[in-house]
Amino acid sequence: MKIERTEKEIIIRLPADLEVEELQRMLDYFSYKHAIQYSKASEEEIASQTKEAKAGWWEKNQDRFPGL
Repeated sequence: MKIERTEKEIIIRLPADLEVEELQRMLDYFSYKHAIQYSKASEEEIASQTKEAKAGWWEKNQDRFPGL
């Protein structure tokens, strides 16, 4: 693994044999951290928005998980 910082970005090099699902969770976390970096929202507001987003995702994708 290697991390490089340039003037405009941070480059992270990872082994190709990493599990895609685990990598996606890490990228989701980085995306979340970047999105809230300058937010003035309270923890309660963020929790509420997260709950709404998850509910919306489930409504759109529940047919992909029959039996749940």
